[in-house]
Amino acid sequence: MKKVFFLREVSLASALLLTVSICHAELTGKWIGYDSVTWAPRVYEKAEVKTSVVKLKPDGTSWIWLASEKQLVVPGGTCLFRKTVSLPKDIKIKSGSLLITADNAFALRVNGKDVSRGSEWERLNYADAAKHLKPGDNVIEVDVTNDGGQPGPAALLFKMEIVSEEGKKITVLGDDSWEAKRSNAKEMGKSRVIGKFGCHPWGTKSLGGSGGKSGGLVAPPPRYLRKEFALKDKVKKATLKASALGWYNVHINGQMIGDDYFAPGWTDYNKRVYYNTYDVTDMLQKGNNAVGAILADGWYSGYIGWGRKRNHYGKNIRFMAQVEVEYSDGSTETIITDESWKATADGPLDEADILMGERYDARKEMPGWDKAKYDDSAWKKVDVTESIKAKIEPFPTVTVKKFRELKPLSVKEPLSGSFVYDLGSNFAGFARLKVQAPKGTEIKLAFGEMLLPNGDILKSNLRGARAEDTYICKGEGVEVWEPRFTFHGFQYVRMTGYPGTPDKDAVTGIEVTSATRVVGSFECSDERLNKLYRNIIQTQRANFIDIPTDCPQRDERLGWTGDAQAYIRTACLNMDVQSFFHKWLVDLEDSQLGNGDYPCVVPRKVAGGSGGPAWADAGIICPWAIYEVYGDKSILEKQYDSMARFMAYRDGKMQGNRISKFHCFGDWLNIGANTPKDVIFVAYTAGNAQIMSKVADILGKQEDVEKYNKMHERFKKAFNEMFVGEDGKIKGHTQTCYILALGFDLVDGEMKKKVEEHLIERIEERKWHLSTGFVGTRDLMHVLTKIGRNDIAYRLLFNDTYPSWLFPVKNGATSIWERWDSWTPNKGFQSAKMNSFSHYAYGAIGQWMFENIGGIRHAEPGYKKISIKPIITDKLDWAKVSYDSIQGMISVNWEREGDKVNLEVEIPEGAKAEVYVPGKDKPENVKAGKHKFKGKM
Repeated sequence: MKKVFFLREVSLASALLLTVSICHAELTGKWIGYDSVTWAPRVYEKAEVKTSVVKLKPDGTSWIWLASEKQLVVPGGTCLFRKTVSLPKDIKIKSGSLLITADNAFALRVNGKDVSRGSEWERLNYADAAKHLKPGDNVIEVDVTNDGGQPGPAALLFKMEIVSEEGKKITVLGDDSWEAKRSNAKEMGKSRVIGKFGCHPWGTKSLGGSGGKSGGLVAPPPRYLRKEFALKDKVKKATLKASALGWYNVHINGQMIGDDYFAPGWTDYNKRVYYNTYDVTDMLQKGNNAVGAILADGWYSGYIGWGRKRNHYGKNIRFMAQVEVEYSDGSTETIITDESWKATADGPLDEADILMGERYDARKEMPGWDKAKYDDSAWKKVDVTESIKAKIEPFPTVTVKKFRELKPLSVKEPLSGSFVYDLGSNFAGFARLKVQAPKGTEIKLAFGEMLLPNGDILKSNLRGARAEDTYICKGEGVEVWEPRFTFHGFQYVRMTGYPGTPDKDAVTGIEVTSATRVVGSFECSDERLNKLYRNIIQTQRANFIDIPTDCPQRDERLGWTGDAQAYIRTACLNMDVQSFFHKWLVDLEDSQLGNGDYPCVVPRKVAGGSGGPAWADAGIICPWAIYEVYGDKSILEKQYDSMARFMAYRDGKMQGNRISKFHCFGDWLNIGANTPKDVIFVAYTAGNAQIMSKVADILGKQEDVEKYNKMHERFKKAFNEMFVGEDGKIKGHTQTCYILALGFDLVDGEMKKKVEEHLIERIEERKWHLSTGFVGTRDLMHVLTKIGRNDIAYRLLFNDTYPSWLFPVKNGATSIWERWDSWTPNKGFQSAKMNSFSHYAYGAIGQWMFENIGGIRHAEPGYKKISIKPIITDKLDWAKVSYDSIQGMISVNWEREGDKVNLEVEIPEGAKAEVYVPGKDKPENVKAGKHKFKGKM
């Protein structure tokens, strides 16, 4: 590679592979798959589990609730419903088909045995309770949870049809004959009928539908592909190059190749597909060999985003590979994917989906399928696509890999037969299962970020993501299994179906993330801030999975541009994300709209429209951040034309002081302080123009320098004329309005002082709390430092009451929440419609902590010149902060003794620094090395 800085992020082995692949031989492998599956894919008809029961019609039944609660909107919490059904003593039960749903979630037991559970009221869940029914009295119990712990509609819908061997039917309906009580009540009361099926507010549109969110889930099985081949001589060198329209794993002679997950990554598969390169020399031998692959839907045809829609890029998944062999005598041979390969879909992997989970039937394992001399006579011919239109390029960054294993802190049984494991941290990945059970035992693992009051996992905030894995035992001693083709965002695992009581070691958490090198370290005397920093890091790992996503748990997991631009500077200080963003910015350009605008998510699927101000601006802000942090001029060169098209689009939206129609999300999730969208539009566009002027100057485009300077002045002038009053009040009068004006340097002189005063007033009016959303929070603390009010900045940082960064920490958070009030003691959980507990946007505070508590800033791009200026506070006794920059390690350690401060600084080779010793007027100019200083507050 020409750029030394690019190699710092990747491992030596990966770097060598990337270097070799630049001069790759032409890829001649064909794109193979298996489309003619011999059995129909498993279809989940609005059910949590596969079932062969008759699908009862919901007619005749009713929504019921506690008779003591007459209103439709009732408090949050869990209620128990119970009904005793007496069956004839001589009855021989053939089936016990039932349908059930509840608003918001339910857990159904028959005679104490767990039968069904669900967390989406829109879905009718079907099951068969025949094996749990008996002659005589049968007790049906349903725990119904009004999720979120706050008021809302709640009800139970139930219908059961018991059929005897003689054909006699007994029907049990939801009606006022059920007993009911709050979980904390001592005695059972009565239930009441709210209304028949179809009544307000539930209706029938979703409940009876056949598509979309509440429709059946189609989860086709992954394909197994294989080929045997003979090598004529001893192998000197062998290289595997592999890609897929979907996700793949490759095996050679019984060994899986590499430790990557979700290869070859997410791109716009219609425009660009990457391939991965591996050294497989030691895995091949003279004589007979076999190569095999497992091919899953992945991002190509699996479920992506909300609405339960799949096949976004195509229906038929494909795999492409070639093994390039060099013999000892210098001759070469290439084995490619072509018509000679064979395929099956009847392997142990029954299903594998990003959002829905993985199902593995160990009884169907095929020992030796990836070795030579395996009997594949029952396997079929592969389907072949000769070529694709997309560009095929070497994978440009680090892959997703296993980061660590997490042992459970505890395991509890909140409901009979339901065991909940606490893994201690909210992360992205999956669970490894360890079990010894009879053949055919089906164990289900469900995943959640938080617990409900009854100790069960919260699933309603996952929306349409089923997020469940299933393992069916083969019954041969201790069995250990973990998925390969799915991931979840979770802290808690609920296990059902386990025979007996499992030990702690039955579940192990496996955390995965893009393998970006850790470069930042933060520690101080306040453990709350240390916890906040760990939560920031944790949330970044959970969301940097090939692309920078918004959340890893619910039916979304999309590359939101607004989140990325707000957080990128913090991301760079935590991990070496240079090549990671190189890759994503190519995705961004591939997703650019025809008019030059950038979309709200990248790759552009599910939410494909304009990002609007503060979202689309990622196309300008992110390349500039990579340049400033890494001194990486190439990113500006690569992205410049795309950036210029966007700026032309944004410039054309404003004629004089009139803005033509545009989309904007606003200051997303603010606290009752909506900032006018035109204020955000003009402020961000002015800021972009200022960046573009600098970029043009760096690239030697002097005509563009002047063009963007004029554009900046025009938008700055318009901002003042359109929004700023003579008294310094800005339209909207929110904290974010003033943050934007000051952060983008849009006001000068006396007007700037007035704007500063208004910002402070707005904070004081909130009793010294923030009210900002995604847009304002990014720059809030930086602006306070900029105007010399670090006293207020520290006051905000150390707040632990709502809303603040330490409020979630105080309440046990192990990650950064999407909302300031994702959970509160008074209201419980926020609306399940949008409530992630792993969302990095508010973690942007991490940059301020590094640059002000640690005092580490770049004074020149790439940290060739460094500014060390820690802001000492009496709220901290000491701080240790380090950043392994592109130049090398920078570290700052300071300790306070009364008003005296001891400061130790490390500057890397090739860099110089200005050190602002506390209490001194002028900075100390130092070179590389370790330095000690004494100062005063």
